[in-house]
Amino acid sequence: MTSALTDDQFAYLCTLRQELHQMPEVSGEEAQTAARIAQELERAGADRIWTGLGGHGVAAEFAGRQTGGPVVMIRCELDGLPIHEISEAPHRSRIDGKGHLCGHDGHMVMVLGVALALKARPATGRVILLFQPAEETGAGAEAVIGDPRWPEIRPDYAFAYHNVPGRPLGEIGLRSGTSNCASRGMKISLAGKTSHAAAPEDGVSPADVMARLMQTLPALGGGGVMDEDFALATLTHAQLGEASFGIAPGDGELRVTLRSQTDMRMDLMVQQAKAQLAQALDTSAGETKEAPVAELSWHEVFLATVNDADAIEIASRAATQLGLAQYEMDSPMRWSEDFGRFGLAGAKSAMLFIGSGEAQPQLHNPNFDFPDAVTPVGVSLFLAVINQILLEPVEITPAVPQAACNG
Repeated sequence: MTSALTDDQFAYLCTLRQELHQMPEVSGEEAQTAARIAQELERAGADRIWTGLGGHGVAAEFAGRQTGGPVVMIRCELDGLPIHEISEAPHRSRIDGKGHLCGHDGHMVMVLGVALALKARPATGRVILLFQPAEETGAGAEAVIGDPRWPEIRPDYAFAYHNVPGRPLGEIGLRSGTSNCASRGMKISLAGKTSHAAAPEDGVSPADVMARLMQTLPALGGGGVMDEDFALATLTHAQLGEASFGIAPGDGELRVTLRSQTDMRMDLMVQQAKAQLAQALDTSAGETKEAPVAELSWHEVFLATVNDADAIEIASRAATQLGLAQYEMDSPMRWSEDFGRFGLAGAKSAMLFIGSGEAQPQLHNPNFDFPDAVTPVGVSLFLAVINQILLEPVEITPAVPQAACNG
């Protein structure tokens, strides 16, 4: 195998990335994207292709020339975001209110670049390329692992990467231990009884409960130092009754995002949040004789992503072999990733980070666009990682960003 893209391959991947960018599909709706990816994997000559994994997931196998050896999985994401893109680029989203504003379109083409190189099979082992659905909601990895065909795929090693705006283009970020925080959405629905605004005592208003929770829940975690006790509770939405002057409210909704560095700290925050809700309801009942009925639900549950030390060492050696600048991250990313579930499923796993430019708009910004110039770096790094594990001699060429292709 070789670690470099030819000019023609790079141009092809650029064009494909911009095609995917124009037709984003959000979590759980990635049917057309998955079909396009499966088509490309067939074109690349995969030995076997799985579709419909955990929803719309797609995986491809490239088997070694000899039987036996480790199974290495490279994973990327299929889904876009429910955000309206603001861009003048010719390849901007054609789907109103949806956009590839996290770079998953770029992640996909980098893994397809690996597929192109794997036409020359490794000597031993198996390489699995996984295109995972529903990463943005935290549901995709768990669904893939729960698919009855997962045992046919289960890897010994698993690697993924995310682009990082604000870091130099092509710079590799590595971290043993926790690389991404755990997070989950807490939704509290309160149901009482409306009344005339002139007689609020004849209704059951959730206002008092909501007012208390809007003060106490954010106090569960204020962020601060990124250590094992790190906790952050962010109030993201509040709605009380209807927009009216004549009606005392009868319902309300509150949404809070909980975030922590460890799953253990998250468990504690969950218990504390439940206790705060119970206390607010008890206090309200004591004051008004009747409290609203509360329904608590959890959404977009992400476990902490914890990198295996051996997998990180493999990635570091690969980056060194390619002459890539790399740095050891002193703290995890605050944002979450569901990739950590593959480590819990038994793989030695590592989430890697590649700088996408110091002037690059932030992830989820409405004007974000994945920089095509970083594609060769990701392809080379993944191939070098595979070579480290499968002990395949590789021709090493400088893994430098290539000039952006024409849009």
